[in-house]
Amino acid sequence: MAKTKKPVKKQKLSAKTSSKADDLRGKTPDELGTELVKLKKESFNLRFQRANGQLEKTHRARVVRRTIARIETVLTEQRRKAAAAG
Repeated sequence: MAKTKKPVKKQKLSAKTSSKADDLRGKTPDELGTELVKLKKESFNLRFQRANGQLEKTHRARVVRRTIARIETVLTEQRRKAAAAG
């Protein structure tokens, strides 16, 4: 009886999250700051829509919050890197 090899399963990498962060790392701090202001305004508007019962895309609030966190993380990384180099 010959043994057959089982196919090797490839591990799933969280490329979705890392690619979003990598995209942000490619931007300048000024671009990130502009994006951050835009997203904070959107978050503010989404909170009001939710309070008034007008929010249709409820998932958008979560997406915006997480994107804000990613941008702030990348900005912190860049600041620390600049401080260490300078």
